[in-house]
Formats: sequence, C-alpha cells, structure tokens
Amino acid sequence: MIVPLYNKGAYVGRALGSILSQDLSDFEIIVVDDGSTDDGAEVVRQHRDPRIRLIQQPNRGPGAARNEGLRLSQGPLAAFLDADDEWLPTYLAQAVAALQGAGEEVATHTCTYIEEPGGKDSTTLWRQRGFQSGTFRMTAADSSEVLLHRVAFMSPCTTMVRTRVARDLGGFCETDGCRNAEDAHLWLRVLLTAKVSFVVEPHVRIHRDASGLSATKRLSSRPLEPFLARPDEVRALCPPDLREILEEFLAIRAFKTACAWSYWGKWSDARMLVRSFDAPGRHRLPYYWLAHMAATPAGSAMGVLARVLSGLRTPQT
Repeated sequence: MIVPLYNKGAYVGRALGSILSQDLSDFEIIVVDDGSTDDGAEVVRQHRDPRIRLIQQPNRGPGAARNEGLRLSQGPLAAFLDADDEWLPTYLAQAVAALQGAGEEVATHTCTYIEEPGGKDSTTLWRQRGFQSGTFRMTAADSSEVLLHRVAFMSPCTTMVRTRVARDLGGFCETDGCRNAEDAHLWLRVLLTAKVSFVVEPHVRIHRDASGLSATKRLSSRPLEPFLARPDEVRALCPPDLREILEEFLAIRAFKTACAWSYWGKWSDARMLVRSFDAPGRHRLPYYWLAHMAATPAGSAMGVLARVLSGLRTPQT
C-alpha cells in the first residue's frame, strides 16, 4: 500500500487507520513523505505497526512519490491512498479478490466511492454513464466518450494495479513535478493496452474538503495534462485499431482545456492548443465550437467578464 504524503499531518492518521482496519491484513504500507513541512512524518512515526515504512524525499510531486513507492514495493499488487482520504474496511479484500479471480490479463481493479463532505455515493453517476461491474477492454467499436469516462472513473485511491504493469508502463507522470492528471497519464496507458476490472459499489471515502488542490482550482488555470503536453508518448503505445479513439480523446481534452485557459486570459495559448489537436471531422466533438470561440481575444474578454461577475480575482503572474 502506497501513501504519498505532503503537508497532510492533520489527516494522515485517519488514512493509516483506515488501512490498518482492513478486512485483509497481509500487506505492507509505504508512506512516501514528499518534502512535507508540517508534522506529517511524525504522525506516521507514532504508528508502531511493523507493516508501516516511512520514506522521506525532497518535494517532487505526487507522481514521483507514488513511483517511489512502486519502486520499493515488494508485492505483486499495488494500491494507493492519498493521505487525506480513507478506505472502507472492505476495500483491499474486494480488490484483491477481483484481481485474483480475473486472471493475469486484467491489469487493474477500480471501485466507486463516497464523496465527503455530504456522504454522496458516486455509484449513481457512474451507472448513468454506462458502467457495470465486470471486466472491460477498449475495442474499436467503443467511442472516445467511453475512453473519457473510463479514464475519469479511475483514480489512485480507488484503483489497485498489478505492480509489474504500472512499472512497465512507466508509472505516474512526474515530469517537472507534475501535479495535474499525473494519474490519468497512467490510467490512459492501461486502458489502451490491457483489460481492466470495475465494480460499481463504493469501498473508498474521498474527502474533497481536505484536498490542498481544491482550494486553489478556481484561482488559476491548471497546467496542461501530460498526455496533451507530450501526446506522441501515448500514441507510440496505442494499438492501431484504437488510434482514432485516442485522437478524439486527446482533442476533447484539449478543447476543454482551451476553454479554461481562455477564461483565465490565456487565449493565445488556447489557440495554439486547439490548432495542435484540430483535424477534419473534429467539429462533431464536445467543446469544439466553444473552444474555437474561446481561443480569440473576444472569447477571452468574455471569460474576464465572467470572472469579474463571479467575484474571482485574476491570479498574479
């Protein structure tokens, strides 16, 4: 079990407690302290359980922290829990049983979650998007929307992966301290190359109010997702029959990002991004027309107006 830790001293005890309370008890816990400046490491040390191992490193981002845990992991299966979230007692047992029962060709297993505050069960949302419990593999008959939803469904806290698969695919993105979609970078590769398992029932509790990122998302545009920054890396491993699905996936994510960038005044960057992923037939995709409108001075001016009306401040550059 791998727990990336960065300034979550107030919450990491809860996360570790949820692991130690699992129905299954045969595991190791690798906590990777990614350059915290609070008392998180000391909180971990206070747990005397011999299964817990604390590793400390300079701050390099969540992807690098998870990858260090992967490098040190001795088990065939790896699971990840952010230091501010928690697993329900059934999480490990159901994930291990699913992967052991599915066979070696199934690379990952993902469940739904309960979102806090509020106790909202995400199961209804994912059922509405066509998810069913069982194994799944992308085929040419699927749409780019299917790939979009599968990537969004998979997150570190809800996904167990075969350790060798994660290592073979290069793990989580850690280039330039990546802090946006570092996990989606890995799950996209998994979905293009392997069979996966889903269970549409919650075994994880995610605390949005405790996330350090949630407080800043609305104050600036997020960095470009790694598979958009370096698309040729994922194209290189994509099977030929899934290439068009991948290209549409990349275009949709690029168009959506362009809209967000224009909202924050980065219309020229948005225009370059749209042009990079535009192609004949792309006008059928979500966000296409909105992105093209947003990637202009006029579109960006509308974003500035919307930001003013919503009472948000423009971030300092």
